[in-house]
Amino acid sequence: MLPFNQKFRNKITHTIINILGTSFLVWDVGGQDKLRPLWRSYTRGTDGIVFVVDATDGERLEEARIELLRTLRIPEHNGVPILILANKQDLPRARDGPTVEKLIGVSELGSSQLFHVQPACAITGEGLEEGLEKLYEMVCKRRKIGKLNNRSSKKR
Repeated sequence: MLPFNQKFRNKITHTIINILGTSFLVWDVGGQDKLRPLWRSYTRGTDGIVFVVDATDGERLEEARIELLRTLRIPEHNGVPILILANKQDLPRARDGPTVEKLIGVSELGSSQLFHVQPACAITGEGLEEGLEKLYEMVCKRRKIGKLNNRSSKKR
């Protein structure tokens, strides 16, 4: 086994969350610089991405904006729905959803990109279920669009 894998194996965790009768397999791959090269291998073939940002830290929001845009440039992520969780809403300096949406540069994602910014608090769980419900809706919408596109291309 590679030393890299040994070093980071315990830092990447997963859990299964059930919402709306649907099971979500969620991988927490972390946002540290040294873990970012692993993101691509964990998001290959994914139906949706949950991108968590610290809504209290303007500098980190700029860094998150850059990483989000970099992640979405990966061809296999084209059209994959994105749930952006604006975390730490329990703190007084937390920016609200529309402010995070602006600072994270959602307008740069393009009109065809399905996304939702959800204010949340990982400690209390506030906003998490609502966010995952929205992600579920976006995944269903993407699948429906894909089926419609397949049907129309077969008619040609």
